[in-house]
Parts: sequence; structure tokens; C-alpha cells
Amino acid sequence: MVLPSKVVSSKHTPRSPTYLIPCVLALSLFSLTALLLYKVDDVVSRTGTVVGHNLEPTPWHVFPHKPFDEETRQQRAYRILQCSYLTCRYAAADGGEERLKFPGGGGECPDFFVSIRRDLEPWMESRITKGHVAGAQRLAAFRVVIVDGKMFVDWYYACVQSRAMFTLWGLLQLLRRYPGMVPDVDMMFDCMDKPTVNRIEYQGMPVPLFRYCTTKEHFDIPFPDWSFWGWSEINIRPWNEEFPDIKRGSQAVSWKNKIPRAYWKGNPDVSSPIRTELLTCNHSRKWGAQIMRQDWDEAARGDFKQSRLSDQCTHRYKIYAEGYAWSVSLKYILSCDSVALLIAPQYEDFFSRGLIPEQNYWLVDPLKLCPSIKYAVEWGNQHLEEAEAIGKRGQDFMGSLTMDRIYEYMFHLISEYSKLQDFKPTPPPTSLEVCTESLLCYADEKQRTFLRKSTTFPAQTPPCTIKPT
Repeated sequence: MVLPSKVVSSKHTPRSPTYLIPCVLALSLFSLTALLLYKVDDVVSRTGTVVGHNLEPTPWHVFPHKPFDEETRQQRAYRILQCSYLTCRYAAADGGEERLKFPGGGGECPDFFVSIRRDLEPWMESRITKGHVAGAQRLAAFRVVIVDGKMFVDWYYACVQSRAMFTLWGLLQLLRRYPGMVPDVDMMFDCMDKPTVNRIEYQGMPVPLFRYCTTKEHFDIPFPDWSFWGWSEINIRPWNEEFPDIKRGSQAVSWKNKIPRAYWKGNPDVSSPIRTELLTCNHSRKWGAQIMRQDWDEAARGDFKQSRLSDQCTHRYKIYAEGYAWSVSLKYILSCDSVALLIAPQYEDFFSRGLIPEQNYWLVDPLKLCPSIKYAVEWGNQHLEEAEAIGKRGQDFMGSLTMDRIYEYMFHLISEYSKLQDFKPTPPPTSLEVCTESLLCYADEKQRTFLRKSTTFPAQTPPCTIKPT
């Protein structure tokens, strides 16, 4: 009898297909990459930049929004990551340098520096609290916080053209000019022309807001405007190049051989009643004035070669007329040795508080505009030496406003402001560090040229001393 053979059962462990593990790894890697790209895209889409990425124009002065059509989405993302998040981390540290030591004193500041105390007077008793700074945010385009010599910026709105870039460059140059000396500070900035902190509306709680001008009816704190470091869009070079060139141009023709008329060239279509009325004064024989429209589109097509400031000092008298608000043109008009005819300016920038009528400019009555211009021209043509002296003193005043003086003014303004703060400034969590390299990273070729030309170096003497009041 044949017994059935014993069946030996064996358990086999099922094996995974050889392709499964690589597929899982690939899927995981793909998921992580997708998640990372999503996070990067989310961060990039919420990052405001000095050139206006992800920022709306200021609602109180709307201007065309920059579309960034020249960039693909990937290029834009790479640029923002590189310039805003990586550049300052890998750049050589500009902050934390040793405080400068000077062998002697810096002398006395010009008289108009005492205006700093007047500008900050509203906070002398109350001090500047976090509440004051927060209250200014709704009127600001960006916030600047300087801590230990490093600058951080929190963006709220875009600024027109390259104003923000050149303003921040000026602050970075201040840190470079006085390493280890600029105090920690928390400042709100607006980059448009018209003051907004009205003294009546904000008399209960004035908010500190820096901008390029102010009036006697506003609390806005005037700060040197961006064009001192250059205005690349219209080929105006940094002040340390532009002023000497204007002065040389003014000497091409002797004062007595200049055209014996008052001259103005600008844009009247800026909601300015004064500029509109000024057009009616365009009659050389009747009013002694030559009034010209500036066609910026045509000038741009010619690369502004016909708008060189050094070629515009050919008249004995030059008119300054405010536009929508304050205008940067004041310093360039005064820089010619022509008699500057100022039509009762309402707005003040930081240096104009040092001007004195009939000493370095001539005041024109806006209520009798054309007759007032005619009187100034006739008086000057009958008193050539006195008129020439007024024009020369105006030019000398602007010549004394060197970049050294401008940095001194910035230093004193920020120092006095910081003394009034009753809190320790700290960068907001939404702010990012801005350094020399990150601004150059965002700048186009022309802007980069202007910025580098306005680079400063550590001061050799201490800041001047403000006269006691």
C-alpha cells in the first residue's frame, strides 16, 4: 500500500514589485516640490518690493500701476527671492561697524537746521509712542526701522517711478557716512508731494510722517527728497554732479548778457491754478516773461537732451511755480545765477527755510501775478548790480548745500526724532532688511549707474552742531 506523500506546505512572503518604492519616492518628492513651489509662490505673491511688486499705488495720489510685463512669472519669483530674501544675508555686513572717532569738531550748522526742532515740537511733551507711529501707517507708503546700523522696510503702497529706491539709498548712504552713529529709529514715510497730516484734523494726536515737504498748516516732517541721489527717469544726475554742471552752464554767458526776461518751463497740467494763470503772462513785451510748456513725452523721446538743466540758465530771471504741490525744481532754479522769482510758495522743503526774500530770491505776488513778474523784471533791469547779487547769493546758497550738509541734516533730524521715541524700535515681522546690494539687485542698468555715482564714504569730520534757540 502506497501511502500518500506528506505535503509540505511552505509560506511565501509576497514581494513588492520592484518599481513600487521608486514610484513612492518620486511621488513624495513631487508632492514636496509642489508644496515647496506653492509656498514659494505664496511668499513671493505677498512680498512688496522697492520697485512696486505686489503693491498698489498710493490711494491719495493715484498713478499708473507698473505691470512688470517684461518679466515672466518664474523670473519675477526668482528676482524677488534673490533680491529680497537672499542678497542681504550673503552680502558683507554694512551694519555693526565701529563708531567713528573724529580728531576735532564739526563746526556750526547752517541756520535753517534749527527748523528740525520746530518740526518735532508737536511731540516734545507727549513723546513719540508706538501709538503715534501706528497712527501714521494709514498715511504712509512704507516704514523704515533702523536697528544696530541695519535698515528694515515694511511696504504698504508703491511709490511713483523710483522715488522709494533713491530715498532708501539715501538712508543707506547715511548709515555708511556715519557708521555706528545713527541711532535706532522707527519712521513712517510717504513718497508723494502733498502733505496730509493737517494740524486741525490731528491736533488731538499728531502723527509723525516723513515726506519731502510740509506747510505751516501740517505736521508732516520734511526730509531730503530722492532727487539729491538722482532722478534716473528724466536724466537728472546726483546733486554732487548736477549742481557743479548747472553752475558751469550759468557762467557760459555773463549775467548782463543774459536774456533780460523772466523764464519758466514746466508742466501746467497738474491741477495747479498758479501754473494755469502763469500761461497768461507769456508776453515778452507786455509782461517781460517767456512761459514755455514742457512736453515730457517729446523730451523722453529725445532722451532729455534738450532738457539739460545746465542749458537753462540763459535768462536773468527764472520763475518757480508750485505744481500739484511742492516741486523738486526749486533747487535747480536757484542753482542758476538768475534771480529766482518765487510765486508765494505754500510748501516748504527742508532747506527752503533758509531762504530770505530780496537776499537770495525775489517774492512774486500771486494775486497780481503778471504785473508782479513785470515789476521784478523792470526793477532788475534798472538795478543790474543789485539783481545780479541776488541771483549770485541764491546760487551760493545752493552751493553751500553740499551732500555733506544733507547727510548732516538727515543725521540730526533722525537723532532728534529718536530721542523723542519712548520705546525701543524693533523691525515689524512683515518687514525685510534692505541693504546696498538688495537695492542694486532691483535697480535697472541706468538706476544702478546713478546709485553708484552717489555712493558716499565715512565722514572725516563729525556732524556740525545745531545752534541753540
